Amino acid sequence: MTGKDSDYTYTSSGTNSQGNHYCSRDHGDSGSGYHYSNSNGSYYYNNPDGSTYYNSGNGYSQHTSSDGNVTKSSGK
Repeated sequence: MTGKDSDYTYTSSGTNSQGNHYCSRDHGDSGSGYHYSNSNGSYYYNNPDGSTYYNSGNGYSQHTSSDGNVTKSSGK
């Protein structure tokens, strides 16, 4: 699948052997990123600025900023 959103272009996508969906994104001059949507309901984003975001699908999430600051949430 390739497609276009407001500030990036999907460059590739697929499903790995564990049944997890991934998409790679081209953000132009900002760089590239990717995300996974996993079969267990969790998902993970890796952004061109180096930040990451993980959501367990069960109430836990973790954001790591590009400078390494980590914010966690239990969703409770």
